[in-house]
Amino acid sequence: MNKVVLMGRLTRDPEVRYTQGENQMAIARYTLAVDRRFNRGNSNDENTADFIPCVAFNKAGEFAEKYFRKGTKIAVSGRIQTGSYTNKDGVKVYTTEVIVDDQEFAESKNNSSSDGGYGNSNYGGGFGGANSQPAAPMAAGDGFMNIPDGIDEELPFN
Repeated sequence: MNKVVLMGRLTRDPEVRYTQGENQMAIARYTLAVDRRFNRGNSNDENTADFIPCVAFNKAGEFAEKYFRKGTKIAVSGRIQTGSYTNKDGVKVYTTEVIVDDQEFAESKNNSSSDGGYGNSNYGGGFGGANSQPAAPMAAGDGFMNIPDGIDEELPFN
Protein backbone atom coordinates (compact mmCIF):
# COMPACT_ATOMS: atom_id res chain seq x y z
CA MET A 1 0.00 0.00 0.00
CA ASN A 2 1.29 3.45 -0.92
CA LYS A 3 -0.47 6.07 1.24
CA VAL A 4 0.90 9.22 2.82
CA VAL A 5 -0.73 11.82 5.07
CA LEU A 6 1.04 15.12 5.76
CA MET A 7 0.30 18.35 7.58
CA GLY A 8 2.45 21.41 7.13
CA ARG A 9 2.75 24.93 5.79
CA LEU A 10 3.32 25.98 2.22
CA THR A 11 6.81 27.36 1.66
CA ARG A 12 5.61 29.55 -1.22
CA ASP A 13 2.53 30.12 -3.36
CA PRO A 14 1.69 27.09 -5.54
CA GLU A 15 3.12 27.09 -9.06
CA VAL A 16 0.29 26.19 -11.45
CA ARG A 17 0.51 25.30 -15.12
CA TYR A 18 -2.12 24.09 -17.56
CA THR A 19 -1.72 21.36 -20.15
CA GLN A 20 -2.18 22.22 -23.81
CA GLY A 21 -5.04 21.01 -25.93
CA GLU A 22 -8.81 20.79 -25.84
CA ASN A 23 -9.18 19.49 -22.31
CA GLN A 24 -6.82 21.64 -20.29
CA MET A 25 -5.76 20.25 -16.93
CA ALA A 26 -4.32 22.23 -14.00
CA ILE A 27 -1.09 20.94 -12.48
CA ALA A 28 -0.19 22.63 -9.18
CA ARG A 29 3.20 22.11 -7.56
CA TYR A 30 3.93 23.22 -4.04
CA THR A 31 6.24 22.34 -1.18
CA LEU A 32 5.08 21.59 2.35
CA ALA A 33 7.30 22.29 5.34
CA VAL A 34 6.42 19.45 7.71
CA ASP A 35 7.72 19.67 11.29
CA ARG A 36 9.65 16.67 12.55
CA ARG A 37 8.28 15.11 15.69
CA PHE A 38 11.66 13.89 16.91
CA ASN A 39 15.05 15.52 16.50
CA ARG A 40 17.72 12.84 16.05
CA GLY A 41 21.12 13.87 17.31
CA ASN A 42 20.02 17.46 17.78
CA SER A 43 20.69 18.46 21.38
CA ASN A 44 19.14 21.89 20.87
CA ASP A 45 15.40 22.38 20.91
CA GLU A 46 15.53 23.77 17.37
CA ASN A 47 12.55 23.08 15.16
CA THR A 48 13.44 20.98 12.16
CA ALA A 49 11.30 20.34 9.15
CA ASP A 50 11.22 18.24 6.03
CA PHE A 51 10.34 19.96 2.78
CA ILE A 52 8.05 17.68 0.79
CA PRO A 53 7.23 18.42 -2.86
CA CYS A 54 3.55 17.86 -3.75
CA VAL A 55 1.67 17.77 -7.05
CA ALA A 56 -2.10 18.27 -7.39
CA PHE A 57 -3.97 17.67 -10.65
CA ASN A 58 -7.27 18.86 -12.16
CA LYS A 59 -9.75 20.36 -9.65
CA ALA A 60 -7.30 19.93 -6.78
CA GLY A 61 -4.75 21.95 -8.76
CA GLU A 62 -7.29 24.67 -9.49
CA PHE A 63 -8.26 24.77 -5.79
CA ALA A 64 -4.61 25.15 -4.78
CA GLU A 65 -4.15 27.97 -7.27
CA LYS A 66 -7.21 29.83 -6.00
CA TYR A 67 -6.93 29.41 -2.23
CA PHE A 68 -3.46 28.31 -1.11
CA ARG A 69 -0.82 30.91 -0.27
CA LYS A 70 2.62 30.86 1.31
CA GLY A 71 2.33 30.02 5.02
CA THR A 72 -1.11 28.38 4.74
CA LYS A 73 -1.35 25.28 6.95
CA ILE A 74 -2.86 22.36 5.04
CA ALA A 75 -3.36 18.62 5.36
CA VAL A 76 -2.65 16.43 2.35
CA SER A 77 -3.21 12.77 1.61
CA GLY A 78 -1.94 10.96 -1.43
CA ARG A 79 0.74 8.60 -2.63
CA ILE A 80 4.51 8.82 -2.99
CA GLN A 81 5.84 8.67 -6.53
CA THR A 82 9.49 8.32 -7.43
CA GLY A 83 11.13 8.92 -10.76
CA SER A 84 14.35 9.91 -12.44
CA TYR A 85 15.64 11.90 -15.38
CA THR A 86 18.99 12.86 -16.87
CA ASN A 87 19.76 16.57 -16.58
CA LYS A 88 21.52 18.68 -19.20
CA ASP A 89 24.93 17.76 -17.73
CA GLY A 90 24.23 14.04 -18.23
CA VAL A 91 23.75 13.38 -14.51
CA LYS A 92 20.88 11.11 -13.45
CA VAL A 93 18.59 12.91 -10.98
CA TYR A 94 16.18 11.00 -8.75
CA THR A 95 12.87 12.57 -7.68
CA THR A 96 10.33 11.87 -4.95
CA GLU A 97 7.03 13.71 -4.67
CA VAL A 98 3.55 13.28 -3.22
CA ILE A 99 0.74 12.94 -5.76
CA VAL A 100 -2.18 14.60 -3.98
CA ASP A 101 -5.50 12.76 -3.72
CA ASP A 102 -7.05 15.05 -1.09
CA GLN A 103 -6.07 18.42 0.38
CA GLU A 104 -7.73 20.69 2.91
CA PHE A 105 -7.10 23.60 5.22
CA ALA A 106 -5.68 22.57 8.59
CA GLU A 107 -6.58 25.74 10.50
CA SER A 108 -9.14 28.49 10.33
CA LYS A 109 -8.47 31.77 8.60
CA ASN A 110 -8.31 33.58 11.94
CA ASN A 111 -5.71 31.18 13.37
CA SER A 112 -3.34 31.37 10.42
CA SER A 113 0.06 32.83 11.20
CA SER A 114 0.58 33.98 7.64
CA ASP A 115 -0.91 37.17 6.32
CA GLY A 116 -1.51 36.14 2.68
CA GLY A 117 -5.25 36.74 2.85
CA TYR A 118 -5.75 34.49 5.85
CA GLY A 119 -4.70 36.78 8.68
CA ASN A 120 -6.86 38.22 11.41
CA SER A 121 -8.86 40.48 9.14
CA ASN A 122 -12.65 40.32 9.06
CA TYR A 123 -14.40 38.93 6.01
CA GLY A 124 -18.02 39.50 5.07
CA GLY A 125 -20.69 36.90 5.61
CA GLY A 126 -20.85 36.71 9.38
CA PHE A 127 -17.17 36.85 10.30
CA GLY A 128 -17.29 39.74 12.73
CA GLY A 129 -19.49 42.19 10.83
CA ALA A 130 -22.48 44.09 12.18
CA ASN A 131 -24.75 41.03 11.85
CA SER A 132 -22.50 38.65 13.79
CA GLN A 133 -23.63 36.84 16.94
CA PRO A 134 -22.44 38.02 20.36
CA ALA A 135 -19.39 36.27 21.72
CA ALA A 136 -19.87 33.25 23.96
CA PRO A 137 -19.11 33.70 27.66
CA MET A 138 -15.43 33.33 28.40
CA ALA A 139 -14.11 30.66 30.75
CA ALA A 140 -12.90 31.73 34.16
CA GLY A 141 -9.32 31.08 35.23
CA ASP A 142 -10.30 27.64 36.63
CA GLY A 143 -11.62 26.47 33.24
CA PHE A 144 -15.32 26.73 34.16
CA MET A 145 -17.73 29.11 32.48
CA ASN A 146 -19.15 32.01 34.49
CA ILE A 147 -22.94 31.73 34.69
CA PRO A 148 -24.78 34.99 35.41
CA ASP A 149 -26.85 35.25 38.62
CA GLY A 150 -30.56 34.50 38.34
CA ILE A 151 -30.20 31.82 35.66
CA ASP A 152 -30.19 28.91 38.17
CA GLU A 153 -33.83 28.08 37.48
CA GLU A 154 -33.09 27.32 33.82
CA LEU A 155 -30.34 24.80 34.55
CA PRO A 156 -31.34 21.12 34.13
CA PHE A 157 -29.71 20.20 37.46
CA ASN A 158 -29.76 21.77 40.95
